[in-house]
Amino acid sequence: MSYLGIDLGTSGLRALLLAEDGSVIGSAEQSYSSEHKHPGWSEQNPADWITALEMAVAELRGSHSEFTDLRAVSVAGHMHGATLLDSTGDVIRPCILWNDTRSDIEAQHLDAMPGVREISGNIVFPGFTAPKLLWVKAHEPESFARVAKVLLPTAYLNYYLTGDYVADMSDSAGTSWLDVSGRAWSDTLLTAGQMSETQMPRLVEGCQPAGTLRPDLAANWGVSGSVFVAGGAGDNAAAACGLGALNEADGFLSLGTSGVLLAARDGYYPAPDSALHTFCHAVPDRWYQMGVMLSATDSLNWLGQIAGKNPSDLTRNLGDNLRAPGRVQFYPYLSGERTPHNDASIRGSFTGLGKDTDQSDLTCAVLEGVAYGLSDSYDALAQTGVSIDRLIGIGGGTQSRYWVKLIATVLDVPIELPQDGEFGAALGAARLAMIAGSGASPEDILKPPRIGERVLPDSNMAEAFNAAKIRFRAAYEHLQEISSRRG
Repeated sequence: MSYLGIDLGTSGLRALLLAEDGSVIGSAEQSYSSEHKHPGWSEQNPADWITALEMAVAELRGSHSEFTDLRAVSVAGHMHGATLLDSTGDVIRPCILWNDTRSDIEAQHLDAMPGVREISGNIVFPGFTAPKLLWVKAHEPESFARVAKVLLPTAYLNYYLTGDYVADMSDSAGTSWLDVSGRAWSDTLLTAGQMSETQMPRLVEGCQPAGTLRPDLAANWGVSGSVFVAGGAGDNAAAACGLGALNEADGFLSLGTSGVLLAARDGYYPAPDSALHTFCHAVPDRWYQMGVMLSATDSLNWLGQIAGKNPSDLTRNLGDNLRAPGRVQFYPYLSGERTPHNDASIRGSFTGLGKDTDQSDLTCAVLEGVAYGLSDSYDALAQTGVSIDRLIGIGGGTQSRYWVKLIATVLDVPIELPQDGEFGAALGAARLAMIAGSGASPEDILKPPRIGERVLPDSNMAEAFNAAKIRFRAAYEHLQEISSRRG
């Protein structure tokens, strides 16, 4: 038997084929683009997702005979997108993506309504799905009048695979229509968003069968027998499944373009005032919480562009041993900030510059600023009662051991780096397919990766970085005041 995991990313689709023992058979990738017709807009044509999926499947089928023994499929992908379908199942307009900010006014309106935060467990951010539909109603009333179903991007692929409107809990938790504690559509939230439950897909857990592959699609793919389609997951829930972050306090740090600090939870502990996301996990009776900063490695990439240097060269020149925090500080709010500030308008800055400031000072300040920003999420998580004693580190930024040691020191928690191998959302999706297709328990399938290196905090530097972190946070209010005056 083989199992297919699909990671529907913002810039491309990745398909991963696993053997019955969980080993990787092969993978295939296809890219597509987004449209940005106006500032703050971000859209994609769902037909491009289907084309990418079919091309990836054709590549896997042509390269690996094991594909014909396909037992189950699962889709993970970017959350919050609004794919609008009419009564015939046709797409009405391009999908409005997670990073589209046009519905800021509608998000503020929903967020202020009684009960919305309490039931959804989250602030209503402009990127969430519900405010997008209010924007469509206000600005594209003819399209809104035709909406028979609203599907998240992963649910749209589920529809293509099964012919049924079905979505999983983890992805649906980011709509502002789901009762995240009760794991069901909320009449109160739907009414607030001027939608109805008839416009929502059927809900299943991410590791449960959502349906079976359409017979015509199975024939086209060259597979026989009943092929299960699992519920799937939002991208971060799937990444947690790929890393084995299943039980209370299992967590990971993703140091990519944005920064994510995630912890699995055995219960529901919402903290919307801190701008933490509290979502259903991809398995029953579990949730996860995460803090998000919008410019992690993006901050280092920006400095590299300014300096005309490769970001890896900037960090490599620092050596292996941590330097004490200096006078220069960097505030990594190049695109605003999410956790815990929920401030879309704030922008970054350097402070403490002098004639003696050199490139290495700026690099250290950027790395430190990102670390302090991540510590805000770490502390917000701690305030919900979770006790994290280690984190798995993933993402391009973890290639810099200096940066990993710095973050471990600022957070005062060891960071474990997986051995070279497969992990992440595509693996998580394939593992969910294995559970749905085999009936195995999540605990038997969702195992952590082998660890190649464990980076410990530098106890000799802890006091100095704690003091610098306090200065960083004290200056935030002043920076926020300046940003608000500038508009």
